[in-house]
Amino acid sequence: MENQQQLYAYLCGFLSEQRQQRFEEVLKYRTRHFTVVVEDVYQEQNASALIRSCDCLGIQDAHIVEQGNEYKVARSIARGAEKWVDLHYYRQPPHSNSTRACLDTLRQQGYRIIATSPHQEANGLATFDIRERAAFFFGHEKKGLSEEVMEQADQLITIPSFGFTESYNVSVAMALLLYDLVNRLHQTVDVCWQLSETEKWEKRVEWAKKSILNIEKILKRYPSY
Repeated sequence: MENQQQLYAYLCGFLSEQRQQRFEEVLKYRTRHFTVVVEDVYQEQNASALIRSCDCLGIQDAHIVEQGNEYKVARSIARGAEKWVDLHYYRQPPHSNSTRACLDTLRQQGYRIIATSPHQEANGLATFDIRERAAFFFGHEKKGLSEEVMEQADQLITIPSFGFTESYNVSVAMALLLYDLVNRLHQTVDVCWQLSETEKWEKRVEWAKKSILNIEKILKRYPSY
């Protein structure tokens, strides 16, 4: 962490005070307590809106499962959010089963698998326990989540709908669900939901590099880089 602090101090010489302050404001709300998984989403507007919502809600990681469709981000919609959110891709190849690889990775990281579902047997938001780390899975625009995710899920969760349409657009569903749960998380004092100090320093350095023009030339002048 000391090396990261020293490097960041050097990079701050190329950043405005306003930019540095913005980093600190954003870091206060960044979390890995919750994460988002999108399985085989194929529409660019949805893919882009999902990443943008992750950034706005402080979700640091988004996991992208590509089974048959390539996940494409339209920058005009994402508005640069893909720079600030860490995107983790599960593709075929190298994975023979992208969904399985994602599920295994998240379980190893201590996440509960939460499948979003419009069905009545799913639990509502109000009763969801926010104290445990959770990975929220959102599925294909037409087919929804795969059978594998539904079978492996620790819990099903739904967002109430009061109209004729059974379910929300996938990007809207994600924003509604996470907005509610993240707000509750911010008000909770007995859950360590923020990034660790080591993670915060890593993000400061990473974000600084993404904010500075000609960063490669500048890094070459750093003594121990």
